[in-house]
Amino acid sequence: MTYLTGFHAIEERLRSGRGIGALLVAGAGPRGKHIADMARDLGIPLRRAGQHELDRLAPDNKGIALEIEDAVKQEVTLENFLSALEDGAKSLVVIIDEITDPHNYGAVLRSCDQFGVDLVVSRSRRSAKRAASVAQTSAGASVWVPQTEEANLPRALEHLKNAGFWVYGADMAGASLCRTKFTDRTALVLGGETGLSRLLKENCDALIAIPTTGKVDSLNVSVAAGIFLYEITRQRNFAG
Repeated sequence: MTYLTGFHAIEERLRSGRGIGALLVAGAGPRGKHIADMARDLGIPLRRAGQHELDRLAPDNKGIALEIEDAVKQEVTLENFLSALEDGAKSLVVIIDEITDPHNYGAVLRSCDQFGVDLVVSRSRRSAKRAASVAQTSAGASVWVPQTEEANLPRALEHLKNAGFWVYGADMAGASLCRTKFTDRTALVLGGETGLSRLLKENCDALIAIPTTGKVDSLNVSVAAGIFLYEITRQRNFAG
């Protein structure tokens, strides 16, 4: 069993109603008591636990911990998502290529939630998926962002292109983000901690980069994701 301990993560998981066990409560403060009341109202079972037991099960607890399934069942496939798109509808998809750090993965999902990403596609078994770390780093956003897995990401890019998406790969050698005009159907490919894989890069329609003046090689992938998604959303919703 996996345990959530972050307040935001627990609240969002309770609201979602997905993959939940019992809420363990020890010496919770006002925020913890509020969450316990929330769980009670939602019909989630509460279990009293000693602090020593809670510390053993969930070392980072703040007096409460929520039992969750290690993974929420996948509720969407890329094929179903594309077939459901209406003619002429705008859409924003993010493809994640082997982000192995669950904290980075969770932070990317948080940006995806904030900027209205319609679907996140990741490689089966190759990206970070540890439920508790991802849920807490994303402040609970991981239960709200539609996600799916594909064994073959280059093939997934081809499916997106056939559905009218223009695929942009995040790469330091790409064209400036400031000079890029995004299409109504945009797919953004984010590489892992070592960047985009060669095959994915070759399957992108264009490569884009964030102009920087720092001395460090590149931005963290989760920071870069937020910047890219902000600019895409700005153009789609607020330009002019």
